[in-house]
Amino acid sequence: MELSPKQQIVELVNKSKNILLITHVNPDGDALGSILALHEVLRVLGKNPTAVCSDTHPKVLNFLPNIEKIKNDADVSKDFIISVNTLKGKISKLGYKNYPNENKLNIIITPDTGVNLTKDDISFNYSQLKFDLVFVLDAPSEERLGSFYINNPDLFYETPIINIDHHPTNSYFGKVNWVDLTATSTSEILVSLIESLGRGKNIFSPEVATALLTGIITDTGSFQHPNTTPKSFTVAAQLVAAGGNQQQIIKHVFKTKTLSTLKIWGKVLSNIKEEKEYRFIYSSVSATDYKLFNADPSETAGVVDELLKTAPSIDFALLLTERSGNLHGSLRSASENIDVAEIAKMFGGGGHKMAAAFQVNNRSLAESEDQVIDTIKKFQLQKNPNLNNSINTTNIINEEELSNIA
Repeated sequence: MELSPKQQIVELVNKSKNILLITHVNPDGDALGSILALHEVLRVLGKNPTAVCSDTHPKVLNFLPNIEKIKNDADVSKDFIISVNTLKGKISKLGYKNYPNENKLNIIITPDTGVNLTKDDISFNYSQLKFDLVFVLDAPSEERLGSFYINNPDLFYETPIINIDHHPTNSYFGKVNWVDLTATSTSEILVSLIESLGRGKNIFSPEVATALLTGIITDTGSFQHPNTTPKSFTVAAQLVAAGGNQQQIIKHVFKTKTLSTLKIWGKVLSNIKEEKEYRFIYSSVSATDYKLFNADPSETAGVVDELLKTAPSIDFALLLTERSGNLHGSLRSASENIDVAEIAKMFGGGGHKMAAAFQVNNRSLAESEDQVIDTIKKFQLQKNPNLNNSINTTNIINEEELSNIA
């Protein structure tokens, strides 16, 4: 009988020692909660885990236990090995001389008296990769891992990858793929995995429970989003019983806003534009705005859910932001009839029916805002034939122009 994804993962973990955990750029509560929980569990099981995220995390999630364990990078380089055949005799001395002005390092091998080494006695090789296993958590594709994936392609090619996710846009890129589209979050999936890894022992510490509960609460909007299921309540109750601090999560995620966050949210609200005929609203924040208010791009994450999508008589809300020279879009549906993941896909992104995102690389807000909005208008016309037939579609972007954006 073929093993289930969970059984395969448990077997791979049991065989591994050095394990890399990585999640997507622009990490949210589920990404950080899942990676921190699994990191702690693997540590308790005697493994040597390393947690990586190419981006900085939102300040609002600084309360998460052990969040300092997540690094922006990790050393995955192979050791370069010089081997000497000692069949002719022993080596009496090994040393080196450094010549920094010549960008050169000489390795000096001194054999026993009477032993003459030749170049045929020297060979070169590389050590194995420093990781036995890679967990990719809450990421629909390897490209969403950002610069770490781009800079270390050999690692992802040569090392077994375990892909655990709940996004419908997942590309099933792992050796083992546990993609549960019915789960509210990756954190919810991990609860079952951690139970199996514990082999009957309770390894849900308060720290692990709080991290996983954070993932579930943030991805369900504190159980307000339509993706909330009876199972999500049951799992959340299990985590609270294990010591998950639900009140701490609510306080930090939903009830605490820094002054810089309030200011940048004010900018978002002042920039709101209504496309009444096309049934959506949008706002934008430039890199200059972030600098003006000393705000981090992660600080605008909640404004779409808590404010923009609450506007009446709209299908969805969009927030466009400039991040590190790229244009980022966050979409939230206000109607069950609109799948915002379809909109995100037009720009190379993805997500869920009710929440999705995209990123257009190397494009500024000023360069692309009008084109993005025109493309979305065209989408609305195609999906909603009953929209006002008098809308002027002359200036709506064509497919060729769209490919130039994305």
